[in-house]
Amino acid sequence: MAHEERVMGTMASLRVRPGDLGSAAVDDALAEACAVLHRADELFSTWNPDSPISRLRRRQSAIEDLPAEASEVVSLCRKARWATNGWFDPWAMPGGFDPTGLVKGWAAERAALVLRRRGLAAGMVNAGGDISVFGEPEPAQPWRIGVRDPWRADALACVLQITSAIATSGCYERGNHLFDPFAGTAAATVPSATVTGPSLALADALATALAVGGERTLGALTRLRGYDAYLIRGDGSQLATGGIVFDEL
Repeated sequence: MAHEERVMGTMASLRVRPGDLGSAAVDDALAEACAVLHRADELFSTWNPDSPISRLRRRQSAIEDLPAEASEVVSLCRKARWATNGWFDPWAMPGGFDPTGLVKGWAAERAALVLRRRGLAAGMVNAGGDISVFGEPEPAQPWRIGVRDPWRADALACVLQITSAIATSGCYERGNHLFDPFAGTAAATVPSATVTGPSLALADALATALAVGGERTLGALTRLRGYDAYLIRGDGSQLATGGIVFDEL
């Protein structure tokens, strides 16, 4: 079963294998997962001037005044800033603290957890290319996720096998929206950076850092167990760390 939901400025896709759950229970699980995504949008949208994060950025409130979920995101942002040696730094963003590079992955991961807890056999939440999965899409089959060719919208650069999470960052769809916290300017070193790992929130942040810093940030992955990277350089060549599992196109 599949469901699509417009949220967080993108189209989120939810795909599930019901297992023993009936259709009504599946519908309820999907509705709860979508509510998690909308809740994240309400809290962290920098486009909504009335959101808690927008008030924080205008210094109309403090971090401790934010709803409870925000403290988890702030803690993850601190961890990601440390793990990437500062290449991912929400505190360096123009206009003030901006967790956008992590929060979409965090929200998709939480939505997938809802589906898992509801008893579905398998599920995938894809929030604009930030993907969290659990179970097997079919018995004894892995999740196979295509990484888009950054120069050809209708082609894949590769297909990867994953067990938990995958995030890809680049400028080929939204323009150069990535920010170099050291230079203080919009910048991207590689056209496409993909990270796999156990947590989508951290994979999202790591992919952002790798897209900005390129190969010099690869060492950051060694600080977090279970994360691997796949980069597409400007000349079209590719680089993958040892844990990346390629599948047949």
